[in-house]
Amino acid sequence: MPPYGLVIFDFDGTLADSLPWFRASFQDMIARFGLAPVRDDEVEGLRGLSAREIMARLNVSMWQLPAIVSDMRMRKLAAAGEISLFTGVPAMLEELRRQGIRTAIVSSDSEASVRQVLGPMASRIDRFDCGAAMFGKHWKFRRVARKLGTKPSETICIGDELRDIDAATAAGMDSGAVAWGYALPGALQAAGPTHLFHSIEEMTQRLIGKE
Repeated sequence: MPPYGLVIFDFDGTLADSLPWFRASFQDMIARFGLAPVRDDEVEGLRGLSAREIMARLNVSMWQLPAIVSDMRMRKLAAAGEISLFTGVPAMLEELRRQGIRTAIVSSDSEASVRQVLGPMASRIDRFDCGAAMFGKHWKFRRVARKLGTKPSETICIGDELRDIDAATAAGMDSGAVAWGYALPGALQAAGPTHLFHSIEEMTQRLIGKE
């Protein structure tokens, strides 16, 4: 029997290969909002930091954050046609459905952007709860599980950032971290996720209980 009845996925960097788009947009975002300059050779180092540490490095104030997030959502929606799912994601979603495992996406991105990148695979997702606040995902995790009638103990939340692990813990759920997204694998491992996945194939096998 699969170990989880519900898998809640982050989207960007977890199911969608959007890191190249983010890198291409990063310097423009800094210039647009007057943030602290970051050299191109410093960008990789940011991947080892938490969201709050990155905000401090860029001198982002809490009052600026909503405008920055809104701007990035609009840019992402405009670029959605250029972003694709990671290889293996469609097959994984099909397998989870065959196994009777429900799936949801909780993302800070807009639902329109997420659905556009998913394409036909959007029909394989049981629930969307998008537009999450930077530090408010745990509320959405709880709401999704409640709406789908699943206990927190039967739910795993999978993402590519340190804040995804923190949110899962705050929601009383297991956490899964993917090694192919935004945050560096070493930083994710140090945060203590329930599982650290190194490939989509490995993740699929664990989720269906065939490690």
